[in-house]
Amino acid sequence: MRIAYYCQHVLGVGHFFRSLEICRTCAVDHDVTMIVGGPSVTFSDPRICFLQLPGLAMDAGFHALIPCDPGVDLEETKRRRQQQLLMFVEKYEPECLIVELYPFGRKGFRFELEPLLSSVRARNAGCRIYCSLRDILVEKSEGLEKFEQRAVQSLNTSFDGLLVHADRNLCTLDQTFGKLDQVQVPIYYTGYVTPRPAAGSRENIRNGLSLPPGRKLVVASIGSGSVGGELLQAVMQASSLLAERTDCFIQLFTGPYLDASVFDSLCQLQQENIRVQRFTDHFIDWLGAADLSVSMAGYNTCMNTLAAGVPALLYPFSQNREQRLRVEKLMAKSPIGLLEKKDLSPPHLARLMAAALETDRYLSPVDLDGAGQTKRIIESQG
Repeated sequence: MRIAYYCQHVLGVGHFFRSLEICRTCAVDHDVTMIVGGPSVTFSDPRICFLQLPGLAMDAGFHALIPCDPGVDLEETKRRRQQQLLMFVEKYEPECLIVELYPFGRKGFRFELEPLLSSVRARNAGCRIYCSLRDILVEKSEGLEKFEQRAVQSLNTSFDGLLVHADRNLCTLDQTFGKLDQVQVPIYYTGYVTPRPAAGSRENIRNGLSLPPGRKLVVASIGSGSVGGELLQAVMQASSLLAERTDCFIQLFTGPYLDASVFDSLCQLQQENIRVQRFTDHFIDWLGAADLSVSMAGYNTCMNTLAAGVPALLYPFSQNREQRLRVEKLMAKSPIGLLEKKDLSPPHLARLMAAALETDRYLSPVDLDGAGQTKRIIESQG
């Protein structure tokens, strides 16, 4: 089956890597092209073809689209993207098209998505079109009625199904989308999407760090690094106090988008027991090796945490409810603690980390087979 997967990230990289995991799983048995067009991300996978559109992102205020390359005209970029997508459909003739988030988001990309959907349907009426959606939607401060009505209309007229990447026993879409009962296409709960730690990775990472059996490993991270620098700074400041309580090594991952000045300040504070790195292609393996994860509470990091079975302290993004809601739901299922801003004082954070390091690893009861189930759904309907 020829599968095309459209993913447009505009700020962090969570949408991209969740989509990439689904594409990797589908590529085991199918021809997969992943269509991307956001800020640069370091990745590679020989099993997947990538269609790179001219890059678009959001401005600093998250109000308008801007080209990723400085000095490039916005309207010309949009025209080139639209043309490239239509040429791709004509040449590739997908038998399945998956669109990440839209029509529940990415309104600014309707200029290319509506022609894409129309072109796919016109060229191959049998092509199955799905929306790929995470568990929790970001709330709308205004225009909610219009947004939900437009999403319902688009789903019912242009799509064949809605893939919700969540465990229905933990989270259902109607908790953050009020018109779900008006959706006429099938709704599939796939389970959460996450990779698993590679066999032997725990021992390899710990051996690479020369950690003796009794020494604890803490991994602190903030996803893409677009937000959350204060969490890593707090962990760095708490590290010496934590060392008084327990013997541990701390690995910080700042994300590719963390401000360079903040990254440099963290690097200057590195010591024998604490190391700073921008990014790793094997983050899930690091969590598998860790005794504690301290992180932001984005979808991918939370599910990586469950897949690795590592105790965690999660610090939700404060500008909307999405990450906080996710943590509150997960706390009932796993040894996870919620970090508030007030918890970031070095003495208090060190106490919380020391207590969490006494918690045992676990096997999560949450359904984490989202990528595999997505593949099976597509195959059964194809």
